[in-house]
Amino acid sequence: MQTVANKTDIVQEMQARGFCLIAPAQLSAVTGITPAALDPLRPSWEALPRDAYLRDGGRYRSRRHASYVQAIADSTLSDVPHRAHWQPVDYNALHGGIERWFDPVTPEVSTDAAWRNFILRIGELCASTLSAPPDRWYIEAHQFRIDTTEGIGRPTPEGAHRDGVDFVAVVLVNRRGVKGGESRVFDAHGPSGVRFTLTEPWSVLLLEDARVIHETTPIQPDGEPGVRDTLVITYRRSGFQDPM
Repeated sequence: MQTVANKTDIVQEMQARGFCLIAPAQLSAVTGITPAALDPLRPSWEALPRDAYLRDGGRYRSRRHASYVQAIADSTLSDVPHRAHWQPVDYNALHGGIERWFDPVTPEVSTDAAWRNFILRIGELCASTLSAPPDRWYIEAHQFRIDTTEGIGRPTPEGAHRDGVDFVAVVLVNRRGVKGGESRVFDAHGPSGVRFTLTEPWSVLLLEDARVIHETTPIQPDGEPGVRDTLVITYRRSGFQDPM
């Protein structure tokens, strides 16, 4: 899949297709944050607790979760008291309808300047693609590790899906000792789609959630058991998703 070169390309690609891929080489030009500034965050993926809510019985996913509110005009990011992650079954047939209380992102990560600036800059980028941007984003940030210790790891056990938000940023943090993990993005209202594999750390797949469906295929060990680490950030204008 072709990557975008600058912010203008991103806006045009998002408006035309509802998704785009930002390569690490373009990351600093788009966000003002270099991959080198984000690299000190990578060790935090080594200590993620196991996801206790997997309904397929697997033990291949570990994660942490944080929530924020971004005031777009002021370019500020406010912390939100730790809360459950919740999705309706319409968007997640496997894990929807239940409150999932994941361990919070550690204070060392959540207060890190590069972490917070990155979330802000991606939020501003999402807003810039809209003709009528919102005043604020309600944001959830998920640190994911999918491993192949038991043979197969499933980044999206729910299958092809939408998330019930406005935008999703899927950021590859690390990939080692695995094969598979192909990203698939399809038009939510038609047959067209693309398939590609994120391989470079700090590649960003940006999705407009109402317009596309996405999934990532399972990973398998390539020799020794391996891992696929991602940061998934969602942006929603109409508040957090909560049980009715």
